[in-house]
Amino acid sequence: MTRTVLESATKTVVIGFDEPFCVIGERINPTGRKKLAAELELGDFSTIEKDALEQVLCGANVLDINSGAVFTNMMAKDPRYADNNFVEPPLMKALIEHVQSVIDVPLCIDSSVPGALEEGLKAANGRPLLNSVTGEEERLEMVLPLVKKYNVPVVAISNDDTGISEDPDVRFAVAKKIVERAADFGIPAHDIVVDPLVMPIGAMATAGRQVFELVRRLRADLGVNTTCGASNVSFGMPNRHGVNAAFLPMAIGAGMTSAIMNPVRAQEMEAIRAANMLMNHDPNGGEWIRLAKVMEAMKEGATFAEASRAASASSSGRRGGRRGRG
Repeated sequence: MTRTVLESATKTVVIGFDEPFCVIGERINPTGRKKLAAELELGDFSTIEKDALEQVLCGANVLDINSGAVFTNMMAKDPRYADNNFVEPPLMKALIEHVQSVIDVPLCIDSSVPGALEEGLKAANGRPLLNSVTGEEERLEMVLPLVKKYNVPVVAISNDDTGISEDPDVRFAVAKKIVERAADFGIPAHDIVVDPLVMPIGAMATAGRQVFELVRRLRADLGVNTTCGASNVSFGMPNRHGVNAAFLPMAIGAGMTSAIMNPVRAQEMEAIRAANMLMNHDPNGGEWIRLAKVMEAMKEGATFAEASRAASASSSGRRGGRRGRG
């Protein structure tokens, strides 16, 4: 069975066909978050640390770290700040250091800048996931040597020099090309996590069915794990969380093994916990029962993050009490 192994300083997470669905928290991303980008420009990482803690408490197994910030004020003073190759490498290093100071889960290093990817690989504890390589020749030649050098798994996005195709056969062919090129570098298929690209259902009525079929094909023909940006499917739709919460269990049933998503949304996490139990990836229902207690606390007015934090503190207290009695 395909097993993609990720590690932090002390924890191991396995993405695999017979493993619980891997939730990769997406919130550490200044792209489109002007307030967060402004804080980072001032050297304020308090929101980053808060987001890291909340995501893990709510159920994230891995945290995506994206360094795509625009430092508007610095650009006005120094033109070098208009260049992502100048901004992102030191920012990625700082983001990872701050995140690792408050949590200990594997990381997903996310950037379009090769220098930022390498700085992240140097700073990250354990064995992170690299995000990402595409089928573009230039990107293959830049990223695959880093994957080999640091012996890490990589997200492979199914677009190439021609862009993103709406044809699932083309997207499968791009994924196959990446897997084959990775093999030329000595990178095994179990270290490739393919993103087949989820299209918005509002723009393409067949987007859901298409990605489910692609996931099945990628698993059967290439033997690779898969991931996606889960919220892409609901882009532009009302009640997006309802769409996401329906999509995720269907994707899991089709064989998808991970997703980059917001774990602080109770509706989506409830759907994943139920799917894990129904797929026999939570055989005793322990995670489902823990979530049920969190959901009960939410009925009293707590947010999902607050209820998850209280449940975690209560669980830690009980474990400490048992050790004390021994």
